Amino acid sequence: MIRILCASERTGIQTDYPLERLGAALKEHGNLIWVDFCGESNETCEPILRQVFGFHPLAVEDALQETNLPKVDDWGDYLYIVIDALDFSPKNGQLRQIELDVFLGTNYMVTHHDLPIPALDQTWESCQRDTRHLQNGADHLLYRLVDYVVAAYMPIVEQMDREIDEIEDRLFVSPSPSTVERLFELKRALLAMRRTIAPQREVLNKLARDDYRVIDRRDRIFFRDIYDALVRLHDLNESMRDLVSGALDTYLSVINNRMNEVMKTLTVITTLFMPISFVVGFFGMNFFGPVADFAIWTDKPAFWITLTILILLPSTMLVLMRHKMWV
Repeated sequence: MIRILCASERTGIQTDYPLERLGAALKEHGNLIWVDFCGESNETCEPILRQVFGFHPLAVEDALQETNLPKVDDWGDYLYIVIDALDFSPKNGQLRQIELDVFLGTNYMVTHHDLPIPALDQTWESCQRDTRHLQNGADHLLYRLVDYVVAAYMPIVEQMDREIDEIEDRLFVSPSPSTVERLFELKRALLAMRRTIAPQREVLNKLARDDYRVIDRRDRIFFRDIYDALVRLHDLNESMRDLVSGALDTYLSVINNRMNEVMKTLTVITTLFMPISFVVGFFGMNFFGPVADFAIWTDKPAFWITLTILILLPSTMLVLMRHKMWV
């Protein structure tokens, strides 16, 4: 899908601008053009990017490959910028990175992405509702777009934080292998987010501080605001990674403590029954010969004495273990 938004002082905002008139609109003074390529094939995008806009073949190749980390390249009359939108799936804990390629000129902005990006659609709709977003130039339009993209990170961070809190509460009640699996999923998602935020922070730092021809000096402060937000998100990401690592250590400690309790219980049972086994084993051996009369061993007094020993001996040992604070 190709969307073209043309804002002009003479005709206002047009969201269904024809593609064949795009070249003439770019040359007309006072126009602001936004062209959005969503899921279009390379065969469709490449002629427009190279012939209509005149972008360098290397920049076009980078945009169509969709394999770049966030970066900014200065081509003089335009900037080539790569930023990442994030999509988090709570069911499987996967964090998907959606690459957004942006070409920024003095009076135009071109965006290219393979998958829908809600933040971009939100920017598109807000430009139609409020024309002020288009009155300050293409660089201010880029700020609006990046601001919406970065603002969409915060709900993902909050959702991950809530899930980590829930897992920490479950660790002491019902730890299970599924809990560990979920922790590792969150750890992978946080690592993917860090790989996005760290280079993207540097991109915004360059846009806020470097002297680019297509960015007005007055708009640098807006990019600096997004940079500050990315710094806070990076710190939150590091904190949550520490929480996940701490939760994994807690899980291992809880499992080891439970295993120790089980082993202690089994040891106590074995210790209590050991003297009983000796007594019944001794009286159960058939080593007595017929040379002597051992009938006394099988009468009622012997039975009651043996039974008393079997009861008192483990009971005494149990009292002694509790006195020693072993159980």
